[in-house]
Amino acid sequence: MRNISIEKMELKTISEQHTEYVERKGIGHPDSLIDGIVDETSHALCREYLNQFGTILHHNVDKGLIIGGAANATYGKGKITKKIEVIVTGRAISKVKGKTIDVNQVAEDVVRKYLKENTRFLDIENEVVIKSKIAKGSGDLTHIFARKSEVPLANDTSFGIGFAPFSDTERLVLETEGYLNSKEYKVQFPAVGEDIKVMGCRNGDKITLTIAIAFIAQLVPDKETYRKFKQRAVDDVLRFASKVTKKQVEVEVNTGDDVEGEAPYLTKSGLSAEAGDDGSVGRGNRVNGLITPFRHMSLEAAAGKNPINHIGKIYNILSTQLAFDVVKQYSQIKECDIAILSQIGKRIDQPLNLNMNMIVESGANFDNIKSKAHYIADEWLNNIGDLTLDISLGKYKTF
Repeated sequence: MRNISIEKMELKTISEQHTEYVERKGIGHPDSLIDGIVDETSHALCREYLNQFGTILHHNVDKGLIIGGAANATYGKGKITKKIEVIVTGRAISKVKGKTIDVNQVAEDVVRKYLKENTRFLDIENEVVIKSKIAKGSGDLTHIFARKSEVPLANDTSFGIGFAPFSDTERLVLETEGYLNSKEYKVQFPAVGEDIKVMGCRNGDKITLTIAIAFIAQLVPDKETYRKFKQRAVDDVLRFASKVTKKQVEVEVNTGDDVEGEAPYLTKSGLSAEAGDDGSVGRGNRVNGLITPFRHMSLEAAAGKNPINHIGKIYNILSTQLAFDVVKQYSQIKECDIAILSQIGKRIDQPLNLNMNMIVESGANFDNIKSKAHYIADEWLNNIGDLTLDISLGKYKTF
């Protein structure tokens, strides 16, 4: 019998509280770029391992860094004067029984491909330095990874955190960044760069979105155009927000500007990384795509960790998916928080504890909900192998 505890909480949901902060670092933010790069490196290694050896071997490439460059950007033109550096590191098995995989070449190829697919104005060959320094895996962790077991054994004593459903503020922040960075929006408004950060603050029924947008200098010829572009972005987000929430929404873009003092937010590449903004794995969004200081969160850097037995990745994704599954099936659950704790060397489908805290509607039959939620949690753990396979195939985002 698994140790699954489910409790009823007599608290206000996040939406019932007066104040809420929510942040989303967009796909072009340095922290998100490096998260995406190392996670895709893990996916690429998984594919190579399966092709070469028929199984996924031990790896953790969850250490990476973007070192910001330098640039001159002004109305109508921009130039990167010091290259951006991307460094990927970690541990990975590269040789088994005479067969070798060049893990560092895999990583470097991923960096080029990922940047090409997720930026439009960055000259990757001439404006980026790429380094991979992946070394041999830790003996202890490799041993646990390879130990014979019907179900993989946890690589660490750690925990994962998840919650559902999203509040209006959370959905608005997440979907606003997705809207501004969508391919469709870039076609309509190409001057909007990929480095976008959305900060949401709700006070009562009013949500204020403070948005940072790295505009493309080459496409902004003068101050007046810049002002018009900022206002257009505000208007576009307001129209979009009206489809997401009925709450009052206020939008401000690039509040740090000093347009008259020749300090607009202009970039050659659409990335703040060109001008000294660094990025590090795990400093950005959690696996649900958000930073939510008013919620329970794990500080685990999930991106780049192996998807087979690394609890820091698996349990954060599992707890999030399980929470959404539970609230989707039972509308009487107003809010569900989940924490899952492992023990190193124990089967990942047998956590030391899975704890589920629920806020339910008044009059709801909690005993019935508890029984059904217990069953759902048990099923997710029974099928954890399917989840880890899907993670290895890149079906779940970690940022």
